[in-house]
Parts: sequence; C-alpha cells; structure tokens
Amino acid sequence: MSEQFDLIVFGGGSAARDAANKAAREHGARVALVERARWGGSCPNVACTPTKAYLVAAELAHDINVLAPRIGIEAGPATTDLARVRARKNSLKKPQDQWVSELMEQGFDAYSGEASFLDARRVRVGEVVLEADRILIATGSRTAVPPIDGIQEVGWIDHVAALELTELPKSLLVVGAGAVGLEFGQIFRRFGSQVTIVDALDRISPNSDAEASAMLAAALEEEGIEITVSVFVKAVRRDGDEVVATIAPRDGSPEYEMRAAQIMLASGRVPNIEELNLGAAGVETNKGGIVVDEHLRTGVPGIWAAGDCAAGPQFTPVAQYEARIAVADMFGADAPTADYSYLPTSIFTDPELGGVGLTEEQAREEGHDVEVVRNEYVKRFSYIDAHHGLFKIVFERESRRVLGVHVVSRNAGDIVQGLSLGLRLGATVDDLASMHHVFPTFGEGVKAAAERARTPVAAH
Repeated sequence: MSEQFDLIVFGGGSAARDAANKAAREHGARVALVERARWGGSCPNVACTPTKAYLVAAELAHDINVLAPRIGIEAGPATTDLARVRARKNSLKKPQDQWVSELMEQGFDAYSGEASFLDARRVRVGEVVLEADRILIATGSRTAVPPIDGIQEVGWIDHVAALELTELPKSLLVVGAGAVGLEFGQIFRRFGSQVTIVDALDRISPNSDAEASAMLAAALEEEGIEITVSVFVKAVRRDGDEVVATIAPRDGSPEYEMRAAQIMLASGRVPNIEELNLGAAGVETNKGGIVVDEHLRTGVPGIWAAGDCAAGPQFTPVAQYEARIAVADMFGADAPTADYSYLPTSIFTDPELGGVGLTEEQAREEGHDVEVVRNEYVKRFSYIDAHHGLFKIVFERESRRVLGVHVVSRNAGDIVQGLSLGLRLGATVDDLASMHHVFPTFGEGVKAAAERARTPVAAH
C-alpha cells in the first residue's frame, strides 16, 4: 500500500523547499519531501552561510593586522582561535530537528531516508512507498574527487570538513582555483596558514572575465598566497605530518613535489544521483547531472529536476529559480522557460570578483563587434588601502548596448546584481555613464568606466 501525494520532492534543500512552498501555497498540493542526510540543504549548513561567516572573520583579522596600523588603530596582532570561529559558525545554523519540525508545521510530510525510484510514479523510502503524478528531483551535489593516485589514503578535506577543523593547519594545498578554492584559500591564509592553490587550467576562476581573474590573482598573491596554474596533481602520499603531492605541469616540464600539512579538494562538484535508481524511472543523465529542458522537465513525463543535480549552473538562487519554473510547469501555470542570460555571480574573496552578462572572450566568440572600457580605481580604495580593482564594461560597438560588466572590488557582488536588470532591459554604456551614482562608493567605478567610452560621432 502506498502513500498518495500531489508532489514528491527528492531533497530538502533550497530548490526542494521553494518547490514545496510554491506547490502548496499556489496550487493546494499535498507535498512530501525526502531528505537523506542534510535537511535545509548544503547552503545554510555547509556552504553559503557558514562559509561567509568564516570570510567575515578572516576579513576582520586581516584588517586588524594589515589595515589598522596604517590608519592609526593599535589593535593587533589578531590571532585566530579556529575552535571559537567554528563554534560561532555553528551557532548561526538551524538544528536538523528544527528544519523538520518547521516543514511539518507548514503541512508537509517530511521523510528522512534515501529515496529511490520503483517506477516513474512510485518511490521507496526505507519500508515506505510514496506515489505521485509529479516528482521533482532536487538532491544537490557534493565535492568531486579528482583522479589523483593515493588521494583516498591521505585524509583529504573539502569545504565541509574544513568548516569542522578546530586547529589551524600550518600549511594548506588547495586543489582547484574556482570560487570554493579561492575563498577558502584566502580564509586560511588570513587565519595564518601558508596556502598554495593549484589548478589544471591556465588561470584562476576560468569562467570569469580573463582580466578580472588576473586582477584577483594579483590581489591574492600580494597576500602571500602561492598560485600555480596549468598543472595537475598526479599523486599524493603521506610523509609523517605532511602530504606530499606530485605536480605534473601541462606543458610536459619535469614533475616536482609540493608539501603541505593538509590537502583540500575544490576542483568541482558531482550531482547526488547515484542512489536514486533513475533507471527504473527511465530518467536520462549525462556528466553534468540529470538532463532537463528549458522547463526543467526530464525526458519522462511527470518528472522534473532542479538545482545542482540537474545539468546547468550550480548556484543557490538558480536552484530556487528552477524549482519555481518546474512547479509552475507541472501544475499548468503558464510557466516561463529558464533563462540564465543575465545571471549575476560573485566570488566572495576580498576583493570580490563579480560579473554579469558576457565576458569579453564570450562576446567576441559570439560574433559581437565589441568595445571595452575599464577603470581600476575609486576613492573608496584609498580608505582601505586597496591596490587591486577593476570595473570593466563590455559593450557592442554600434548599438552601444552593454553585454557584460565585470568588477573586482569589495562589494562586487552587490554592484553587479543591481546591473543585471539594466542589461536585461538593454542598457547602453551611455546610460551607465549618464546615470547618477553615490559618491564615494565602490559602485561608482562602473560609472567612471562608462564615461571612458568614446561618444559616437553624429552623422552630418
């Protein structure tokens, strides 16, 4: 005998909860959520929220040690008690039983356990069978473990384990120069560890604008972070209290060794889909996750997927956005199609690297006749003794429509997200140059860049 629902949601994270809320509130649906390990999902438990608590602590330690003496404040030296940082981080988290009780108070059925398909309409959770005509898969992702010889024997950590450390490693080798690797690399450097970041690609943050990546790399290197790109970590082994990594350059140069007290993996994510028995339902997957269309439909009628487990951008706001589209579609509410054209993103280092729209490289690859203007300084930089900044606008030559904005600065994420709407509405570089800005702010750097665009000559 199975339990009947209007919607079954695999997962208890951001996409799952948004989907359940929308389905119940707007369509009166009876919803079951199934979570195997972490109610609330990664973001509030082991990713966005706790990570930013560490970033705030690291920025404070840095400003006390570096900025304060320069501006007449005697407060240092600041040292990090990692156990107390961890304790404060934990105090900001909602307990697991509270997540479940709140979901149940909202009228949802919450099942703790591994969900697996029996067929396209029935799901098993332990000894219980659930049934629905609509199923949303929103099981998230986890750290990818690269094919490094010996990696399982050396005791690697990822962002989840790093947030549980109570003692600061003397040195840290970070494998991966994306957002997670860069943020944690700077956190631990500012806490007091010696940090090396390595990546197989030819620059850090490879999805960002190349100039912005280079500017951020310069800022991180100025803090003493060693960055090595275009190399693979071929093998690792333990030597006493150290991890010894064999580094293989991509250009065929001789291999060499790096040593660190700890190794952190941050080179990508893999979807949590292996235990779902997707084959029983006929759901198609690829390397990026579950294959979906622009409505988040899988190839099986009645089954949708959203968030990190679906092939596409892996961000919490995107997961929530996709979940809402999926629910609108499954209940016939004239759902829009998913559009990631003007998706603002940010790496929360200091300075942050924020971007929205096309990078210069992408714009040229798409065949646009591109012009670029840039600015590297605003007055606010002088107050915090910042030496590395960038405000870059990519725009189309003839129409002067802005194609992308890329910022390296404190508060870069706040700057670019506000410009996302402008890009969507077709703002031109002249619009940015003529708009009013607040002085002195970090955001005025965009206006300063726009003012450097050549004014088109009127025809006579």
